[in-house]
Amino acid sequence: MYDSVEMISGAILALLAVYVLFQFLKAIRLVPQQEAYIVERLGNYHKTLEAGFHALVPFIDRVRYKQDLREQAIPVEPQDCFTKDNVRVRVDGVIYLSVMDPVNASYGVTNYRQAAIQLAQTTTRSVIGRMELDTTFQERALISSRVVEVLSEVEQTWGMKVHRYEIKNIDTPRTVQKAMERQMTAERERRATVARSEGRQESSINDAEGEKQELINESEGEREKRINEAEGRAEEIKAIADATAEAIEQVARAVDTPGGEEAVKLQLAEQYLHALAHLGRRENQILLPTDLTRYDRIIDGLALDDFKVEAITDAQGDGAPGSIPDDDAADAERKPEEG
Repeated sequence: MYDSVEMISGAILALLAVYVLFQFLKAIRLVPQQEAYIVERLGNYHKTLEAGFHALVPFIDRVRYKQDLREQAIPVEPQDCFTKDNVRVRVDGVIYLSVMDPVNASYGVTNYRQAAIQLAQTTTRSVIGRMELDTTFQERALISSRVVEVLSEVEQTWGMKVHRYEIKNIDTPRTVQKAMERQMTAERERRATVARSEGRQESSINDAEGEKQELINESEGEREKRINEAEGRAEEIKAIADATAEAIEQVARAVDTPGGEEAVKLQLAEQYLHALAHLGRRENQILLPTDLTRYDRIIDGLALDDFKVEAITDAQGDGAPGSIPDDDAADAERKPEEG
């Protein structure tokens, strides 16, 4: 019996020794990077252990909470919300936050992760309830900013920092989706119709502008053509006039030379005979005032002896073709009529 008591006592002492050793070993703490341990002494907060080696007092100190200081992505489960126009939608999202004060995160709220999720959900329902359905799809940034603003009000109390809140999905009932699809189809058709009409309008305007520019170019081309033709005719007339004036002047000088009058008479006789040769043509219709065979009488009737061709120079000294004096010109006009 004594031996059994000793064995039991030895076992108890061994267990106590192992327990004490375990407590001493447990009092030695190696805190990882980006983590913080909350130490309580006799049930009260004592200190916060940061990254590194730490030794605690066995049986008195204990690590009560372990807080991760890294940024965390916490999913927000889908929830039903009603818009201002009484349409039910399901909204979910993601909260990005990190622990800034391990003590407040441990004692300020029971579970800061769950608390942040609940607050984000209630805020989302409140914001969506003040929006219409079409606005909820366009104002996701407004909803996210409002949730972050509300969560920032409890950051100091809960010892955390909310960096951002992102809405993942906004799901609507199937009936609402069909109505939205019909609306979008109608809107696309309206835009296509407007685009086609604007295209036709632009095409008509471009065609009109093109025709206008073509007419302007044609008119300007015609104007330039007429100007060039007029200038050409003017140059031609001027050249002919200059040549005629020079020829008359040369004829006048030739008449003043010895034998000039005989040459003029001979030239007139040749032209007269050439004209007689063509009188018999069928297309010619003429009146014969005299006997065409009496050439000498016709030449005498022209009174070429009375013509005096002289070179007259104007007052400015310019060389001008010769002309007939007024008295002689009047006689010359009367004599052919008399002949």
